[in-house]
Amino acid sequence: MPTSNARRLRIALYAMIMAVVAASTLTTVLADVADAHGNIVAPASRNYGCWQRWGSDFQNPAMATQDPMCWQAWQTETNAMWNWNGLFREGVAGNHQGAIPDGQLCSAGLTQGGRYRAMDTVGDWKAQSIGNSFSVKLFDQASHGADYIAVYVTKQGYNPLTQPLGWGNLELLGHVGNTPASQWTPETGGVSIQVPTTAPGRTGRHIVYTIWQASHLDQSYYFCSDVNFGGPTPSVSPSASRSPSPSVSPSRSTSPSPSVSPSRSTPPPTPSVSPVPGGCAATYSLVGQWPGGFQGEIKVTAGSAAITKWTVTASWTNGQKITSGWGALVTVSGTVATAKNETYNGALAAGASTTFGFLGSATTSTNGAPTLTCAPV
Repeated sequence: MPTSNARRLRIALYAMIMAVVAASTLTTVLADVADAHGNIVAPASRNYGCWQRWGSDFQNPAMATQDPMCWQAWQTETNAMWNWNGLFREGVAGNHQGAIPDGQLCSAGLTQGGRYRAMDTVGDWKAQSIGNSFSVKLFDQASHGADYIAVYVTKQGYNPLTQPLGWGNLELLGHVGNTPASQWTPETGGVSIQVPTTAPGRTGRHIVYTIWQASHLDQSYYFCSDVNFGGPTPSVSPSASRSPSPSVSPSRSTSPSPSVSPSRSTPPPTPSVSPVPGGCAATYSLVGQWPGGFQGEIKVTAGSAAITKWTVTASWTNGQKITSGWGALVTVSGTVATAKNETYNGALAAGASTTFGFLGSATTSTNGAPTLTCAPV
């Protein structure tokens, strides 16, 4: 009958449309994955771990009770899990702390329209048990290499189960400098590198926070990995089929000086200007150093009267040079750096303080404190 034929035709047409939509969606997801680059596979970052554990079974309601933090992440934005290799920001220019507010470190400051916002959710994420000396393994699908990789660990006393992650909770404990992909370890589908890290005095639950500055563009990747120092060793290893060769350890011959851990020597702050009415003082702290580079912090304190703006100059005598900074607008001329306040930290009440941080290069083993001046402008 014509009516029956018309019905069958409509059903067939609907099935064809749904097939096209499904194929288009799958193509979009696969294209997004192919266009992105990498992640921390050990200890696994939050979104990589969720994809690794549940990517083949992400609609299983058992996840809600077995892995509730991953469940809320999959429910919030499925594509954040499929695109486990795309958690990055562009154009940060090394000003990580200025670009990413406290409480949003795991989502890279709600990057890409907040796609990865569930990564910032505070709670009992699955944690990998590790020792105080460990390595962070970064897998790079696109073989772009790194300008640098910085590994931070939360300070003892921080509780990731109840506290949002802020910059003040972190300490830099691992670092490698400029390393082209040719020096990384070949893997199936890309390359990998390990960053040796030592976290003395840590026990219990913590977050390992890794910043990967890719070499091809001003593209910065940010990863939160949940760990348990001194906890029981997991009895089940992640399935190799769900990861880009995570069970293969990189060759030690291709790692950039893996046996060298960052020095944790921190000299006392070096005040250079005494507070004066309406003035300001600047003090310097060495946060960490490694062959060829270091991380520093400068604290700016208002004098006996409030100020609305400040400018700090830092001059080194041993060839040191700031390469990137956050919390201030930094310009560099040779070994002299000038830092001006950001819009959010220029106004200081009498006696109040703010800080800005930076990474620097050091051409000699001598890495003394800079001479500082501070002026309210």
